[in-house]
Amino acid sequence: MTSAKDQNKTPANTVARDATDYPEVHPGRQHQSQRPAPTLVFLHGGNVGNWSWDPQVLAFGDYNILTLHLPAFGARFEETWDGMESAADDVAALIADEVSEGGVHLVGISLGGVIALHVAARHPELIESLMITGTPVTGVGQAAKAFQRMQLKLIGSEWFWRFQAGAYGMVDDERELFTEHGVKLKPENMRAIMDEMDPGGLPDKLSSYQGPMLALVGSKEPKLVQKSFEALRATLPQAITRVVPGMHHQWNIENPILFNSVLRKWVSETGLHQILVDPQAVKPGRAAKVASEEQEGAAAEGQQPDADEAAPPAQPSSQKKPGKIAGRLDPRKLDPKKFEFKKKPQPPAGKPDKSVDGDN
Repeated sequence: MTSAKDQNKTPANTVARDATDYPEVHPGRQHQSQRPAPTLVFLHGGNVGNWSWDPQVLAFGDYNILTLHLPAFGARFEETWDGMESAADDVAALIADEVSEGGVHLVGISLGGVIALHVAARHPELIESLMITGTPVTGVGQAAKAFQRMQLKLIGSEWFWRFQAGAYGMVDDERELFTEHGVKLKPENMRAIMDEMDPGGLPDKLSSYQGPMLALVGSKEPKLVQKSFEALRATLPQAITRVVPGMHHQWNIENPILFNSVLRKWVSETGLHQILVDPQAVKPGRAAKVASEEQEGAAAEGQQPDADEAAPPAQPSSQKKPGKIAGRLDPRKLDPKKFEFKKKPQPPAGKPDKSVDGDN
């Protein structure tokens, strides 16, 4: 495994990041008490590498940090995926090697969140607190499964990854790193991961983990993730579930200031950031209003949400709802140069347009 100590470099003094050569070990500053700094362990998602945690590495210099290359990703993209349990044991082994005392604060997103749950189930003694986000555990339907398999045919195309980066809210060099990393992923590994995740289900013996847990989902993520909350609370009664207003799946990159604030509140005092919304306490009809109020509160504190991320105003009940596909497209994020719409032919001069006056 590649480490910052082995390479004598850290993200702070490295000008250019690399999609497959990002360090795994980031030593923190020594506390005034001379006690070892606490440790944060970050597990990345299934479409990115460990470089995606760079905004968090830069913000948590008072912690020891591990940003692992998961099997089949990053520097390990040539490896063969060998299952969730194997990946969890791999994570646990590195934690045991690098952390001399105390448990770690384990943070996982998407696939990394699923692996984090397996680590908690198999090695609960290693974890002091657990935070996951964008982590589905209830399985996917046949339509979603078919769509995912179709995407495997595009995995080697740069345009596919650039499009995905836009959907995740990535910009600038994150978009480039995301694309550079994505085209290197092996379709057979991604298919094996999908086959393991699609049925859903929580790992055996997860209830053996008794520590604090926070499960999050961006309000702009698929509803499938939020449906997982009930199963998590049933298995882990101590689990806290919350919605993050205005955020997409990869919100640690989309809004690192907000993500870092939420994470620091959690790991420092097991507290909840005021912007988080309790999905159990909010009625569906009030969700948009609450999200808007929470964003206004964040703006007052200096966390300005993007204009196009604000909660939309309530629509009149008589207005026709957009279709499933149209509803997912944000025209403000489309490049008009890539879409050439044919103009409707105009009627000859002096002849009325029948489609206007309703005579069919």
